[in-house]
Amino acid sequence: MSTRHDGPAGGRRAGRRPGRARTAVYGLRTRLVLAFLLVASVSAGTTAALTYREARSALLKTAQDTAISSFRDQVQQTTFPLPPQRAELEDTLRRMAGKGKPRPWVVFAEYGSLRVSSGTTPVSSVLTPHLRDTARTRGEAAFERVVKGGVPYLTIAVPTALPDDSGGTTPSGLLLYAVMRMTEEKVNVDALLTAARDGALPGLAIALLPALLAARSVLRPVRDLREAAQNIGSGRLDTRIETRGSGELAELARTFNESAAELERSVHDLRQAEARARRFASDVSHELRTPLAGMLAVTDVLNEDAAHLDRDTARAVRLVSSETVKLAVLVEDLMEISRFDARAAELNTDEVDPAEAIRRSLRNRHWTDGRIVTDLPAGIRARLDPRRFDVVIANLVGNALRHGGAPVTVTLSTAMRPDTGPVLIVEVADSGPGIGADVLPHVFDRFYKADAARTRSAGSGLGLAITWENVRLHGGTVRAENLPGGALFTVELPLRAEAGG
Repeated sequence: MSTRHDGPAGGRRAGRRPGRARTAVYGLRTRLVLAFLLVASVSAGTTAALTYREARSALLKTAQDTAISSFRDQVQQTTFPLPPQRAELEDTLRRMAGKGKPRPWVVFAEYGSLRVSSGTTPVSSVLTPHLRDTARTRGEAAFERVVKGGVPYLTIAVPTALPDDSGGTTPSGLLLYAVMRMTEEKVNVDALLTAARDGALPGLAIALLPALLAARSVLRPVRDLREAAQNIGSGRLDTRIETRGSGELAELARTFNESAAELERSVHDLRQAEARARRFASDVSHELRTPLAGMLAVTDVLNEDAAHLDRDTARAVRLVSSETVKLAVLVEDLMEISRFDARAAELNTDEVDPAEAIRRSLRNRHWTDGRIVTDLPAGIRARLDPRRFDVVIANLVGNALRHGGAPVTVTLSTAMRPDTGPVLIVEVADSGPGIGADVLPHVFDRFYKADAARTRSAGSGLGLAITWENVRLHGGTVRAENLPGGALFTVELPLRAEAGG
C-alpha cells in the first residue's frame, strides 16, 4: 500500500516528529525480526537436538548391539572346563578378546575367588557392583555404559551355565565380563554435536534475510497507514491509500479510505455551511449599517424632544432609542466577529503607553467615578494595536460593571515568562459574587448566557468573545477565574506583539 492524494491539500500540514515515528517503526521491525529469528532458532535448535539425539542413539546402539551380540555368541560357543585353571582360562580370554567386535575388548572372568583377565590386571575398575549383582542374581546378560576419567566404556556381563538333567541349564558360577572403550563413538558423537551446532548458526544467519523481507512487507502498509493518518490529521482530507490484494491489511486500507472519504464529505459540508453562515452574518450586518445609521440619527432627535412629549410617548421614544443603540452595537460586533472568522482581521501596532491607553479608554466611556480603581504604573511601553487594546479594556471593564460589582479594579504590570519572554499583564477584578463553576468554562463563548431564562442582556453577548479574539490576534492569552472577593480577568500580551493568526 502507498498513500496518494486525489487533489490539493485540504489544510496546512502539521509538523511531523520523524524521530518519534522512526523509533516506533524500527521498534516494530526489530520485534518482528526478533520474533522471526526466535521461531527460526527454536525450529533449528529443536531439529538439531532431535537429529543429534537420534544419530547419537543410533551410533551408540549399533556399537553396543554389535559388541553384546558378539560377546554373547563367543561365550556360548566356548567350552569352559570347571573348575577352571588359571593358565588355560587366560588363554581362552585372550582368544575371545582378539575376536572382539566392533573393536577389541578386555575380557575378565570371575569364579569364586579366582580373578582372571586378558589384560594386565585381573580386576577391572570400570565394572560396577550393580552390573555384577545383576548378572549374578538374574543369571542373564547385562550391560552398562560407564564414563571414567572422561573416557566412555561399554561393560558387558554374561554368566555361563551348565545343562541339567531336565533339559534346562543351571548357573555354573563362572561370570565373564567384556570391557570395550568407546572413544571412537565419543569422537563421532562430538562430531555430530559440532555439525549440528555449526549447521544451526549459518541457518539463523540465512533466516535473517527472509525475516527482514517479511518485516518490510508487513511494515510497508503500516507505514503507509501511519503517513495517511498524519496527513488526515494535518487537514489533507483527500489522502487515500492504494490497496493491493485481499488480505487483512488490504481490507484495513479500504476501510480507511471509506472513512477518509466520508470524513472529507462531512468536513466539506460543514465548511460550506460555516462559510454560508459567516457570509450571511456579514451581509446582513453590512446591509443593516446604513438604515441603522439613519435610525440612530432619528432617535437622537426624538430623544432631544422627548421632554416635550407626553409621558407614554416619551417612554416609547426612549425605548426605541435604547433598542436601536443595542441593535447598532450588535451589528458592529457581528461584523467584527465575521472579520475574525474570515481571517481578515489585522493588527495595526504602534508603540504605546498602555497605562495612558487604559485611562483614555475609561475617560471615553465616562468611567471616571468611584466605581473604577486603577493601579497603572508609568514607564511601561508596549507595541499594541491601540484600537483593539481599547476594545479589550472596554469589554472587560464593561462586563465587570454589568455582571460583577463595584468597585472594579484595573491593574497593569509586566512579567517575564520562560516561554514567551516579557509580557504585559492587565487584570480586571470586580467585587461581585463571582462566576458560577458551570459558567466559567464558557465565558468566552459567543452568545453564551449564564442564565438560560435570561433572553435579554445589556450587551450583544459577543463582547468577551471579541476580547478573546483580539487578545489571540496579539499572540496573548486571556483567562477568567474566581477570587474570594469576586471575578478576575487576566490578559497577558507580549510586549512586542506579533500576530497570533
